[in-house]
Amino acid sequence: MKILTPAEITKATLEIGCAKAAAPAWRLWTQSIMAGSFIAFGGILSVIVGFGFPEATAANPSLQRLLSGMMFPIGLILVVVLGAELFTGNNALLIPGCMQRRFGWKEIARNWTIVYLGNFIGALLFAYFLVYLSGLTASAPYDEAICRIARAKVSMTFCQVLLKGIGANWCVCLAVWLALAGHTLIEKMAGCFFPVMAFVALGYEHCIANMFFIPAGMMQGAGVSIGSFLIDNLLPATIGNIIGGAVFVGCIQAYIHIRPSK
Repeated sequence: MKILTPAEITKATLEIGCAKAAAPAWRLWTQSIMAGSFIAFGGILSVIVGFGFPEATAANPSLQRLLSGMMFPIGLILVVVLGAELFTGNNALLIPGCMQRRFGWKEIARNWTIVYLGNFIGALLFAYFLVYLSGLTASAPYDEAICRIARAKVSMTFCQVLLKGIGANWCVCLAVWLALAGHTLIEKMAGCFFPVMAFVALGYEHCIANMFFIPAGMMQGAGVSIGSFLIDNLLPATIGNIIGGAVFVGCIQAYIHIRPSK
């Protein structure tokens, strides 16, 4: 069976967007907490594998980025295949339907708010129970790695994080679009894998991933304050992610492939 064309992918998002806009709150909360946990799962796997070969990566800095990038996509694969609700993916998926006036900005705001908070809860629960309390980052080299990641993410300028946020969700939403093109599990996994691997290897900023990385580092003693986490990273990363997903993917793909509603 052939994969869907770009126009067919974008038209498929109309029904997907309508379903997400009309979903009951209990479903959004449940599926968004799941998605936050899935992304955190990909995050810790990227740390354990990516920073687990310090001798090899010390002389080959791109190797650590590549290893981490190859591990992280499991999070989005789980989200896409199991139908969880991810804020960054929804930044693009709801836009074509809104542009066709199937629903309005009120429904988008409702979905994004619930899903964002649910993703945050899922990421925090995973970081605390399945990483910190379980001791996954309690010893070297992982303790210093997760702390270094958290400190690095809050040390950039607002503009740097915003621009890296645009890049991250442009990649993530392109991955969602590619996954929608496929029919088989392998096709969907491949669609998710390559763009997400690229954004991690390039060091872009994904707000939901950072809901795991930075709190996990804080729990391990990174010395990052809650205010710095929220203002210096999460706020600009979220704004950038919305631009990268809603504008660079959702709006552009709908404008190209779907006749605007009069």
